[in-house]
Amino acid sequence: QRQAVPLLKAEAPLIATGIEHKIATDSNVAIVAEEDGKVVYVDANEMVVEYASDKKRKVTIPLSVFQKTNHNTCKTHVPLLTINDKFKKGQVLADGQAMKDGELALGRNVLVGFCTWYGYNFEDAIIISERIAKDDVFTSLHIEEFVVEARITNQGHEEITRDILNVSESHLKYLDSDGIIIPGARVHSGDILVGKVTPREEISSTPEDKLLQVIFGEKSRHFKDSSLRVPVGSGGIVVDVKRFLKQKKDNLPSDVSEMIKVYILQKRKLQAGDKMSGRHGNKGV
Repeated sequence: QRQAVPLLKAEAPLIATGIEHKIATDSNVAIVAEEDGKVVYVDANEMVVEYASDKKRKVTIPLSVFQKTNHNTCKTHVPLLTINDKFKKGQVLADGQAMKDGELALGRNVLVGFCTWYGYNFEDAIIISERIAKDDVFTSLHIEEFVVEARITNQGHEEITRDILNVSESHLKYLDSDGIIIPGARVHSGDILVGKVTPREEISSTPEDKLLQVIFGEKSRHFKDSSLRVPVGSGGIVVDVKRFLKQKKDNLPSDVSEMIKVYILQKRKLQAGDKMSGRHGNKGV
Protein backbone atom coordinates (compact mmCIF):
# COMPACT_ATOMS: atom_id res chain seq x y z
CA GLN A 1 0.00 0.00 0.00
CA ARG A 2 2.90 2.37 0.67
CA GLN A 3 4.19 1.78 -2.87
CA ALA A 4 0.86 2.44 -4.62
CA VAL A 5 0.75 5.52 -6.86
CA PRO A 6 -2.46 7.62 -6.79
CA LEU A 7 -4.68 6.70 -9.74
CA LEU A 8 -6.49 9.10 -12.04
CA LYS A 9 -9.77 7.18 -11.54
CA ALA A 10 -9.41 5.43 -8.19
CA GLU A 11 -12.22 3.45 -6.51
CA ALA A 12 -12.90 2.50 -2.91
CA PRO A 13 -12.89 -1.32 -2.42
CA LEU A 14 -16.23 -3.13 -2.72
CA ILE A 15 -15.27 -5.43 0.15
CA ALA A 16 -13.98 -3.15 2.90
CA THR A 17 -12.47 -3.68 6.32
CA GLY A 18 -14.38 -0.80 7.91
CA ILE A 19 -11.36 1.40 8.68
CA GLU A 20 -10.80 2.82 5.16
CA HIS A 21 -12.33 6.14 6.26
CA LYS A 22 -10.16 6.28 9.39
CA ILE A 23 -6.97 5.54 7.43
CA ALA A 24 -7.80 8.20 4.83
CA THR A 25 -8.56 10.94 7.36
CA ASP A 26 -5.54 10.11 9.54
CA SER A 27 -3.14 10.33 6.58
CA ASN A 28 -3.30 14.16 6.54
CA VAL A 29 -3.98 14.22 2.78
CA ALA A 30 -7.68 15.00 3.24
CA ILE A 31 -9.21 18.23 4.55
CA VAL A 32 -11.38 17.51 7.59
CA ALA A 33 -13.85 19.88 9.27
CA GLU A 34 -12.67 21.18 12.64
CA GLU A 35 -16.20 22.16 13.75
CA ASP A 36 -19.83 22.11 12.58
CA GLY A 37 -20.57 24.69 9.90
CA LYS A 38 -21.39 25.36 6.25
CA VAL A 39 -19.60 26.13 3.00
CA VAL A 40 -19.73 29.77 1.91
CA TYR A 41 -17.59 29.55 -1.24
CA VAL A 42 -15.60 26.87 -3.05
CA ASP A 43 -13.49 26.60 -6.20
CA ALA A 44 -10.45 24.59 -7.32
CA ASN A 45 -8.00 26.69 -5.26
CA GLU A 46 -9.80 27.38 -1.98
CA MET A 47 -12.79 26.65 0.21
CA VAL A 48 -14.34 29.29 2.48
CA VAL A 49 -16.31 27.96 5.44
CA GLU A 50 -18.38 29.46 8.24
CA TYR A 51 -18.33 27.68 11.61
CA ALA A 52 -21.48 27.49 13.73
CA SER A 53 -19.62 28.74 16.81
CA ASP A 54 -18.81 32.10 15.15
CA LYS A 55 -20.88 32.85 12.05
CA LYS A 56 -19.26 36.26 11.56
CA ARG A 57 -15.82 34.72 10.99
CA LYS A 58 -15.06 33.24 7.58
CA VAL A 59 -12.20 30.69 7.39
CA THR A 60 -10.36 30.20 4.08
CA ILE A 61 -8.95 26.71 3.49
CA PRO A 62 -6.39 26.52 0.64
CA LEU A 63 -6.69 23.52 -1.70
CA SER A 64 -3.73 21.87 -3.43
CA VAL A 65 -3.83 21.85 -7.24
CA PHE A 66 -1.24 19.80 -9.16
CA GLN A 67 1.38 19.90 -6.42
CA LYS A 68 4.47 17.71 -6.69
CA THR A 69 5.11 15.24 -3.88
CA ASN A 70 8.46 13.77 -2.81
CA HIS A 71 7.64 10.67 -4.88
CA ASN A 72 6.99 12.76 -8.03
CA THR A 73 3.28 11.99 -7.87
CA CYS A 74 0.49 14.56 -8.09
CA LYS A 75 -1.26 16.02 -5.04
CA THR A 76 -4.67 17.57 -5.75
CA HIS A 77 -7.62 18.21 -3.44
CA VAL A 78 -11.12 17.48 -4.79
CA PRO A 79 -13.93 19.33 -2.92
CA LEU A 80 -16.82 17.08 -1.85
CA LEU A 81 -19.22 19.91 -0.90
CA THR A 82 -20.74 22.86 -2.76
CA ILE A 83 -21.90 26.31 -1.64
CA ASN A 84 -24.41 26.32 1.27
CA ASP A 85 -23.76 22.63 2.08
CA LYS A 86 -23.66 22.00 5.85
CA PHE A 87 -21.13 19.70 7.50
CA LYS A 88 -20.38 18.13 10.87
CA LYS A 89 -17.15 18.13 12.85
CA GLY A 90 -14.76 15.47 11.51
CA GLN A 91 -16.48 15.26 8.10
CA VAL A 92 -14.22 15.16 5.02
CA LEU A 93 -14.53 18.43 3.09
CA ALA A 94 -12.10 17.58 0.27
CA ASP A 95 -10.52 14.33 -0.89
CA GLY A 96 -6.76 14.04 -1.21
CA GLN A 97 -4.81 11.71 -3.47
CA ALA A 98 -5.68 7.98 -3.21
CA MET A 99 -9.13 8.87 -1.82
CA LYS A 100 -12.70 8.62 -3.10
CA ASP A 101 -15.65 10.16 -1.20
CA GLY A 102 -13.70 10.18 2.05
CA GLU A 103 -12.58 6.54 1.78
CA LEU A 104 -9.15 5.06 1.07
CA ALA A 105 -8.96 4.27 -2.65
CA LEU A 106 -5.68 2.71 -3.76
CA GLY A 107 -6.82 0.79 -6.84
CA ARG A 108 -9.77 -0.37 -8.93
CA ASN A 109 -12.38 -3.10 -8.65
CA VAL A 110 -11.66 -5.22 -11.72
CA LEU A 111 -12.52 -8.75 -12.80
CA VAL A 112 -9.52 -11.03 -12.17
CA GLY A 113 -8.99 -14.58 -13.37
CA PHE A 114 -6.54 -16.95 -11.66
CA CYS A 115 -5.56 -19.30 -14.45
CA THR A 116 -2.79 -20.14 -16.89
CA TRP A 117 -2.67 -18.35 -20.24
CA TYR A 118 -0.34 -19.96 -22.79
CA GLY A 119 2.65 -19.44 -20.50
CA TYR A 120 2.48 -15.63 -20.62
CA ASN A 121 1.75 -15.40 -16.88
CA PHE A 122 4.69 -17.62 -15.89
CA GLU A 123 5.77 -17.08 -12.26
CA ASP A 124 4.72 -13.55 -11.20
CA ALA A 125 3.72 -12.19 -14.65
CA ILE A 126 0.31 -10.51 -14.96
CA ILE A 127 -1.73 -10.21 -18.15
CA ILE A 128 -4.13 -7.28 -18.61
CA SER A 129 -6.78 -6.69 -21.25
CA GLU A 130 -6.40 -4.01 -23.92
CA ARG A 131 -9.37 -2.13 -22.47
CA ILE A 132 -7.64 -1.79 -19.08
CA ALA A 133 -4.85 0.22 -20.71
CA LYS A 134 -7.04 2.03 -23.25
CA ASP A 135 -9.69 3.28 -20.79
CA ASP A 136 -7.15 4.69 -18.28
CA VAL A 137 -8.26 2.20 -15.61
CA PHE A 138 -4.81 2.20 -13.95
CA THR A 139 -3.51 5.49 -15.35
CA SER A 140 -1.69 7.71 -12.84
CA LEU A 141 -0.51 11.34 -12.76
CA HIS A 142 3.11 12.28 -12.16
CA ILE A 143 4.93 15.61 -11.92
CA GLU A 144 8.55 15.98 -13.00
CA GLU A 145 10.77 18.87 -11.94
CA PHE A 146 13.33 20.38 -14.33
CA VAL A 147 15.89 22.89 -13.06
CA VAL A 148 18.14 25.29 -14.96
CA GLU A 149 20.70 27.69 -13.45
CA ALA A 150 22.28 30.80 -14.91
CA ARG A 151 25.84 30.67 -13.59
CA ILE A 152 28.63 33.22 -13.34
CA THR A 153 31.52 31.69 -15.30
CA ASN A 154 35.09 32.82 -15.95
CA GLN A 155 34.02 33.85 -19.45
CA GLY A 156 31.06 35.90 -18.18
CA HIS A 157 27.45 35.59 -17.09
CA GLU A 158 25.07 33.03 -18.56
CA GLU A 159 21.82 34.62 -19.74
CA ILE A 160 18.19 33.51 -19.58
CA THR A 161 16.83 34.85 -22.84
CA ARG A 162 14.40 34.32 -25.71
CA ASP A 163 17.09 35.37 -28.19
CA ILE A 164 18.59 31.94 -28.92
CA LEU A 165 20.96 31.33 -31.80
CA ASN A 166 19.88 29.25 -34.80
CA VAL A 167 16.42 28.47 -33.35
CA SER A 168 13.31 29.11 -35.45
CA GLU A 169 10.40 31.15 -34.14
CA SER A 170 8.14 28.06 -34.14
CA HIS A 171 10.27 26.54 -31.35
CA LEU A 172 9.87 29.72 -29.27
CA LYS A 173 6.09 30.13 -29.50
CA TYR A 174 5.42 28.94 -25.92
CA LEU A 175 8.21 31.06 -24.36
CA ASP A 176 7.48 34.43 -22.76
CA SER A 177 9.52 37.60 -23.36
CA ASP A 178 12.19 36.37 -20.92
CA GLY A 179 12.55 32.99 -22.63
CA ILE A 180 10.66 30.95 -20.00
CA ILE A 181 7.92 28.43 -20.85
CA ILE A 182 4.34 29.55 -20.17
CA PRO A 183 2.27 27.46 -17.70
CA GLY A 184 -0.40 25.47 -19.52
CA ALA A 185 1.76 24.73 -22.56
CA ARG A 186 1.91 21.14 -23.82
CA VAL A 187 5.53 20.13 -24.46
CA HIS A 188 7.20 17.12 -26.08
CA SER A 189 10.71 15.67 -26.25
CA GLY A 190 13.25 18.25 -27.43
CA ASP A 191 11.05 21.32 -26.82
CA ILE A 192 12.71 24.31 -25.14
CA LEU A 193 11.59 24.96 -21.56
CA VAL A 194 13.99 27.79 -20.71
CA GLY A 195 16.18 29.62 -23.23
CA LYS A 196 19.76 30.07 -22.06
CA VAL A 197 23.03 31.12 -23.69
CA THR A 198 26.52 30.52 -22.27
CA PRO A 199 29.65 32.60 -23.06
CA ARG A 200 32.23 30.81 -25.19
CA GLU A 201 35.90 30.63 -24.33
CA GLU A 202 37.98 33.24 -26.14
CA ILE A 203 39.82 31.65 -29.04
CA SER A 204 41.72 33.06 -31.96
CA SER A 205 39.49 34.00 -34.88
CA THR A 206 39.69 31.72 -37.92
CA PRO A 207 38.28 32.55 -41.36
CA GLU A 208 35.31 30.27 -40.58
CA ASP A 209 34.60 32.16 -37.33
CA LYS A 210 34.76 35.47 -39.14
CA LEU A 211 32.29 34.20 -41.75
CA LEU A 212 29.84 33.04 -39.06
CA GLN A 213 30.25 36.36 -37.30
CA VAL A 214 29.31 38.22 -40.47
CA ILE A 215 26.29 35.98 -41.14
CA PHE A 216 24.85 35.57 -37.64
CA GLY A 217 26.21 38.67 -35.92
CA GLU A 218 28.46 39.22 -32.96
CA LYS A 219 26.50 37.03 -30.55
CA SER A 220 27.15 33.75 -32.39
CA ARG A 221 30.85 34.18 -31.82
CA HIS A 222 30.68 34.81 -28.09
CA PHE A 223 27.70 32.68 -26.97
CA LYS A 224 26.47 29.11 -27.40
CA ASP A 225 23.01 27.64 -26.92
CA SER A 226 22.65 25.84 -23.56
CA SER A 227 18.84 25.94 -23.23
CA LEU A 228 16.90 23.57 -20.97
CA ARG A 229 15.01 21.10 -23.16
CA VAL A 230 12.51 18.31 -22.47
CA PRO A 231 14.45 15.00 -22.27
CA VAL A 232 13.80 12.12 -24.65
CA GLY A 233 10.80 10.06 -23.58
CA SER A 234 9.36 12.84 -21.45
CA GLY A 235 6.72 15.51 -22.01
CA GLY A 236 3.34 16.67 -20.75
CA ILE A 237 1.67 19.89 -19.60
CA VAL A 238 3.55 22.66 -17.77
CA VAL A 239 1.65 23.24 -14.52
CA ASP A 240 4.00 25.61 -12.68
CA VAL A 241 7.15 27.68 -13.12
CA LYS A 242 9.20 29.08 -10.23
CA ARG A 243 11.87 31.75 -10.73
CA PHE A 244 14.53 32.62 -8.16
CA LEU A 245 16.75 35.70 -8.57
CA LYS A 246 19.80 36.80 -6.59
CA GLN A 247 18.62 40.39 -7.12
CA LYS A 248 15.51 39.55 -5.04
CA LYS A 249 17.67 38.13 -2.20
CA ASP A 250 16.63 34.54 -2.96
CA ASN A 251 18.86 31.91 -1.37
CA LEU A 252 21.11 30.82 -4.26
CA PRO A 253 24.71 29.53 -4.48
CA SER A 254 27.39 32.22 -4.83
CA ASP A 255 28.08 31.40 -8.51
CA VAL A 256 24.38 31.29 -9.53
CA SER A 257 22.59 34.50 -10.51
CA GLU A 258 19.25 32.93 -11.40
CA MET A 259 17.44 29.58 -11.02
CA ILE A 260 14.26 28.44 -12.74
CA LYS A 261 12.23 25.33 -11.89
CA VAL A 262 9.69 23.97 -14.37
CA TYR A 263 7.07 21.40 -13.31
CA ILE A 264 5.54 19.15 -15.98
CA LEU A 265 2.45 17.00 -15.41
CA GLN A 266 2.50 13.60 -17.10
CA LYS A 267 -0.30 11.07 -17.57
CA ARG A 268 1.22 7.58 -17.51
CA LYS A 269 -0.75 4.59 -18.70
CA LEU A 270 -0.17 1.07 -17.40
CA GLN A 271 2.63 -0.53 -19.42
CA ALA A 272 4.88 -3.59 -19.49
CA GLY A 273 7.24 -3.61 -16.52
CA ASP A 274 4.88 -1.87 -14.08
CA LYS A 275 4.28 -3.53 -10.73
CA MET A 276 0.74 -4.53 -9.75
CA SER A 277 -0.65 -6.13 -6.63
CA GLY A 278 -3.81 -7.45 -5.05
CA ARG A 279 -4.78 -6.70 -1.45
CA HIS A 280 -3.08 -9.77 -0.03
CA GLY A 281 0.53 -9.27 -1.13
CA ASN A 282 -0.03 -11.17 -4.40
CA LYS A 283 2.19 -8.90 -6.43
CA GLY A 284 3.36 -9.33 -10.01
CA VAL A 285 4.74 -7.54 -13.06
